[in-house]
Amino acid sequence: MRQLLFTSTLLLFITSVKSQTNTIQDDFEGNGTINTWYGDDCGINTFLDNPFQQDLNNSAKVLEYRDQGGQYANIGFDVNTNFDLSEHSTFSLKIYVPSNYLTGNQQNKISIKLQNGNLNEPWTTQSEIIKAITLDQWQEVSFDFQNDTYINYTSESLAPVMRTDFNRLVIQVNGEGNNDQVVAYIDDFSSSESIEVEPLAYSLVWADEFDVDGAVNSDNWFHQTLLPNGFGWYNSELQHYTNRIENTSINDGILKITAIKETYTDQGQTKEYTSARLNSKFAFMYGKVEVRAKLPFGVGTWPAIWTLGTNISEPGAYWQIQGYGNTSWPNCGEIDIMEHWGNNQNYVQSATHTPSSYGGTINHGGRFLPSASTEFHIYTLEWTNEKLVFSVDDIIHYTYNPPIKDANTWPFDAAQYLLLNVAIAPDISENFAESSMEIDYVRVYQESDLAIDKLNGSSNISMYPNPITTEFTIQLDDFINENVKVGIYSVEGRLLKMTEKKVFGNYIKIEDLENLANGTYIIICKIKSRNFSFKAQKK
Repeated sequence: MRQLLFTSTLLLFITSVKSQTNTIQDDFEGNGTINTWYGDDCGINTFLDNPFQQDLNNSAKVLEYRDQGGQYANIGFDVNTNFDLSEHSTFSLKIYVPSNYLTGNQQNKISIKLQNGNLNEPWTTQSEIIKAITLDQWQEVSFDFQNDTYINYTSESLAPVMRTDFNRLVIQVNGEGNNDQVVAYIDDFSSSESIEVEPLAYSLVWADEFDVDGAVNSDNWFHQTLLPNGFGWYNSELQHYTNRIENTSINDGILKITAIKETYTDQGQTKEYTSARLNSKFAFMYGKVEVRAKLPFGVGTWPAIWTLGTNISEPGAYWQIQGYGNTSWPNCGEIDIMEHWGNNQNYVQSATHTPSSYGGTINHGGRFLPSASTEFHIYTLEWTNEKLVFSVDDIIHYTYNPPIKDANTWPFDAAQYLLLNVAIAPDISENFAESSMEIDYVRVYQESDLAIDKLNGSSNISMYPNPITTEFTIQLDDFINENVKVGIYSVEGRLLKMTEKKVFGNYIKIEDLENLANGTYIIICKIKSRNFSFKAQKK
């Protein structure tokens, strides 16, 4: 990696660009931001049970599009603020067209048309992109009005990215001007619209640039190799994870996590594949994660960039060994920044796993990425106390923002750590021999104003003494009888100490801080699903 050089003492301050993305999306599960869907000479159902649940789309609900022979049948919606295509010009959706509902001999295709709905004849200045589709399978289709070939209704119209008058989007399947019938199922519609926001300052708080050839830096990473149930890994995976250089190595600034077909015996178990699974020795709460990576090839390969709560009780995990593990999965929370399956080569996905939805979770989104295994892409998570935002190369494809945030839907109010791994799924190809996930860098940023005196706190909750000595006390505004977690973080966001205590009363005492160096710290206390944060000095 040669894009950023820094020493371990440097804090890099960055600002987000002024043009950020605001996602217009609908997953038809009740989480969408579009409430103006309509059918024009076409039947529409925006809450239909998914009749074709498959790997690319196993969601429960979809939109049904039913053209019963209307000559100009289409569906669409209007927006209150006109689309801004100057920077974020891509619309994407999933579509399934069953062949048994088709009539006629039209080309199988889907088009998106952008129009000015304020005109009496809105189609007269429209721009359109047409894409071919395949019958009897879910597929993701993207329409880029900056880079794709488009068709203007009139030659006098400007290029779509130079237009600011579009406020209507129209979807049409198998064209117009015919009386043929077609049924289509549509899901996970999303678009990115440019809006103006204030710049946000970030500090680089932890990174690995993989600049030293050889083995991974053991100060940063832990090889998780212990079979958690004594004989294998979860999800019927076939691999042994090892700490060998053959499975994890750095060369020319690139980390390679390599899955290999080979007979390997460890812990009394013989398996036919090896790979590696890394746990970060750094944990954090809230911030921005960027990983620049190129993914492996091969049906059955399953690379992932993800996080777990440090409190997970998983045998062999780094933070479990350190004494933090007291919570089972999925109660600890899991954030999948990137997952990729070799049997769906051109698709990458992000997801969350919580007590409210896990395993085949409904909380996921992804995008079509044909170069996932041939080019490096930047996979990003932005994590705040309100939402999780996932993107690839700055294009947002999923946001998790449950309206009710409690232990059931939002276990993401405590520290998480990073994991990098390549698993081998049961459908591994017989021809698979070896493939690697290549990683250029891993970077974690946090807001530079994280260390405020109180965050989401109450004026009746206090901490003393401050400066602290070998102990401190948090005085509560109410009598409680519950377990309370108190974390001590550096101002850069590094978790230094986590304590969980049974509290019966209205104060919490944290002791045994003799080994805590003098300096400034952030104290975060979780009480009754609320977080209180204090900035403290130790002298």
